[in-house]
Amino acid sequence: MRLTKLLLSVLLVISLFITACGGDDAPVNAGGSAFIGGSEGVVPTFEQFGIEDESTGIYTIFDSETFPIDVTVQNKGEYEIQPGDVRVTLLGPSQEEFSGIASYTLQNTGVIEKISDLVKDGGVETISFASDAKYESPVTGALVRNWLANLEYNYQTYLIIPEVCLKEDIKDERVCDIVESKSYDVSGAPLTVTSVEEKTSGKAIMALTIEIKKEGTGKFALLGEEFGVRDKVGYSIDDPAWECKSGGKLNEARLTDGTAEVTCRLKDPLAKGTLATKKIELTFDYQYQDIIQEKLLMKETAK
Repeated sequence: MRLTKLLLSVLLVISLFITACGGDDAPVNAGGSAFIGGSEGVVPTFEQFGIEDESTGIYTIFDSETFPIDVTVQNKGEYEIQPGDVRVTLLGPSQEEFSGIASYTLQNTGVIEKISDLVKDGGVETISFASDAKYESPVTGALVRNWLANLEYNYQTYLIIPEVCLKEDIKDERVCDIVESKSYDVSGAPLTVTSVEEKTSGKAIMALTIEIKKEGTGKFALLGEEFGVRDKVGYSIDDPAWECKSGGKLNEARLTDGTAEVTCRLKDPLAKGTLATKKIELTFDYQYQDIIQEKLLMKETAK
């Protein structure tokens, strides 16, 4: 009898714990099985200019030596980079100071694979600006030059909402609930989704409110446009029965303090008797801009 009471007490505690974790305040599933997820897109890295100084961590050469300038770009998100999608521009020192650099702006030439179960770290391409760059002026003692690489690339974020409730009669309690937070899956990218809410927006008209957020310190621009003061992204929905706007603009969102709200609603009321759930997908299209830097220390060659 004592053992039975003990088991019942344990089961009661477990039941209360599960209920507390699965209540109305439980987090929405934003990392489901559809995507690996993550907050990165293309990650650039300067390859070694020379020997790394152990005390300072700065790459070091003698002024009589030539050195390579290579930038490796790694795709850590879930959009497959196409040839020409990535543009890298060298910045920093005056171009007159160095020789052996044929071009200061280059693009990727091949497909850079997204992260996946087969390519766990994402595809990689090294963009080479020079194999024998050289500082053209004499160095007295030592001189540090700060190299920067400006990275601009086209990317996409994918959002899947597995079960949107389509219910003509909102009083019908069967099948699904309309007014609630929806589970969703979002792909790995520098633009992410933080919440999805469904509600009604008129008789037999459903609406989705989607909160988006930028990750990192880079900038966003619409495809084909210049980067400006405002971060902007484009988007599209896979179902023509829906229309999406943000701030009154169709298929375009402007991020304020790194966030924006997109509202998608049915264009026409549902047919009488409609009672179903449906998967809805959105694609966010944009350019992303980021910058990296690396120091190069040049020492005077002993005479």
